[in-house]
Amino acid sequence: MYDHYSGALYGIILRIVQSKEYTEEVIQDVFVKIWNSIHQYDDSKGRFYTWMINIARNTAIDYLKSKGFQNELKNQPLPDFVYNTTELSTTNNSSDYIGFNNVLEGLEVDKQELINLAYYQGYTQHEISEKLKIPLGTVKTKMRNALMKLKDLLKDYQ
Repeated sequence: MYDHYSGALYGIILRIVQSKEYTEEVIQDVFVKIWNSIHQYDDSKGRFYTWMINIARNTAIDYLKSKGFQNELKNQPLPDFVYNTTELSTTNNSSDYIGFNNVLEGLEVDKQELINLAYYQGYTQHEISEKLKIPLGTVKTKMRNALMKLKDLLKDYQ
């Protein structure tokens, strides 16, 4: 299972965590969670791969929000953290193992931003509303429309 899915899950986690070191920690946690909760997978609700992606995404976001990670960032020397832009950058395509960037490009820019904030940066809809200074209802509507459009775009990849 690891050999088959680790590359795609690694890319998703790296895009969220933005550090190879932390990504390796998170991916280990992800596979342990998958192994321990395999009995909870229900194929009538979706594909196994999608279920694993959700576990990986949620674990990575939980890791970013954890107190241990936050404290580690505070204790990290400033020059190593600030000037190491190549390791922290997600603009390179090496983290896009499944070609998802190409799919996202099919969305309007505002919808891409919503997907990025919610799924890769871990913002809640309320936090997105505050950050973008738009009403919460508008965020919810645009997010729903973005996900429906994304679902249509992904039909070609199945």
